[in-house]
Amino acid sequence: MRKGLRFSGFGGQGVILMGHIVGKACVLDDKNVTLTQSYGPEARGGACSTDLIISDESIYYPHVRKPDILIAMSQSALTTYLPSLAEGGILLVDTGLVKSAEGKGIPATELAESKIGTRLVSNIIMLGYFTAVTGLVSKESIKKAISTLVPKGTEEKNIKAFDIGYGEEKTD
Repeated sequence: MRKGLRFSGFGGQGVILMGHIVGKACVLDDKNVTLTQSYGPEARGGACSTDLIISDESIYYPHVRKPDILIAMSQSALTTYLPSLAEGGILLVDTGLVKSAEGKGIPATELAESKIGTRLVSNIIMLGYFTAVTGLVSKESIKKAISTLVPKGTEEKNIKAFDIGYGEEKTD
């Protein structure tokens, strides 16, 4: 098994953190993983992405050319990265921010605001959804990675956000 992933959005959405969480979860699941990230010079609002390769075997080239899975957290990210999605690839979007006739999605930002009270956890809601839809990493490992990588004092809120996103897959 070898899968290329691209998490994309704009600065401030936690796209880079999403990649780090999935990467750590892969290590916990005894999988090989590489991570590269790209972001503009802007602190907030600029385009950013995190690419991962997950494999059961050694990874000799660390860059994703055609992602098998694309997660778009903003319309500009979808516009920029959709052409690179591999044929037959999986597209997951934040349906509150991204208008797309393709793929699957959940209103991650809207769910974060309505169920948690802050849009800051929309990335973690999307990670829950991603985990449920793809099955690439275990739920337990993602939760462990979240607990160690989110800011101290926010672990419980982030785990709740993950569970919300994970549960949304069952309602699709």
